[in-house]
Amino acid sequence: MAFPQTRLRRLRTTGALRSLVRETELSPSRLVLPLFVEHGLDRRTPIGTMPGVDRLSIDHAVQEAGAAAALGIPAVLLFGIPAAKDEDGSGAWDDEGVVQLATRAIKAAHPDLLVVTDVCLCEYTSHGHCGRLRDDGSVDNDATLELLARAAVSQARAGADAVAPSDMMDGRVGALRADLDQEGFADLPIVAYSAKFASAFYGPFRDAADSTPAFGDRRGYQMDPANADEAVREALLDVDEGADMVMVKPALPYLDVIRAVKAATRVPVAAYNVSGEYAMIKAAAAAGCFDERAAVLEALTAIRRAGADIIITYHAKDAATWLQ
Repeated sequence: MAFPQTRLRRLRTTGALRSLVRETELSPSRLVLPLFVEHGLDRRTPIGTMPGVDRLSIDHAVQEAGAAAALGIPAVLLFGIPAAKDEDGSGAWDDEGVVQLATRAIKAAHPDLLVVTDVCLCEYTSHGHCGRLRDDGSVDNDATLELLARAAVSQARAGADAVAPSDMMDGRVGALRADLDQEGFADLPIVAYSAKFASAFYGPFRDAADSTPAFGDRRGYQMDPANADEAVREALLDVDEGADMVMVKPALPYLDVIRAVKAATRVPVAAYNVSGEYAMIKAAAAAGCFDERAAVLEALTAIRRAGADIIITYHAKDAATWLQ
């Protein structure tokens, strides 16, 4: 039936009607707050490229996690900045490492808050790549799997509620699942960064985590931004290897990929609204280009509408406040 019998504006006339027929809901319960944790006491180090985001000593990370929980945010995602780095990134599996210590502290203070730990080596290696290097400088995929599994088991021992491998090595999910099961962590979920693209939008994160490669780039293991079908293959392989959730990263430039991955896998899908996406909105809002609140909520709603069940975002606390 066409106009004038059909008038779609009828359902837009009042706020109550618009709310009643809204197709996509955004709530704090769908958000995860990333935290950058470093050694020391009573330290908050501002990250210049990410206004409002700081590197946190563990005591401040506990406070920030508590503030997130009070707003109804159910989970934090931890990234560690170690005191020292080496060729293999051994700090990643140090039981007294910064992420392990932060996990214990946050779980002790906020036992109902979910702590998800990032599993990668780039923050811990002296060269900034995500795995063990061969003599020619390339990343040795298979030799790296053991190191990633050791890191995941160490984080599990510290009390992590889920581990999230972000390295993009082939076979890493299966390697983590096997070692976690063997060490008594068969019930610990794996949140796989399945479709992690080699993106320009990671720039501020690498500043925050001090993880810029000392040479070359990560295009040999992170995905080509042009490939959507390959992203679906990556996600399906991760599910086959034992991933409980899959992730698309970045989010806003890859809404089509989020939709395709959700349709293909039918498992919970997370999307990472990354540092560059955050910084763009912050910069545009500061310049008076648009209203920050409206832009953030529109962007996060778009990510949900595309099919993301979970959104990892630096906007989490602001968004949760605005959604109250």
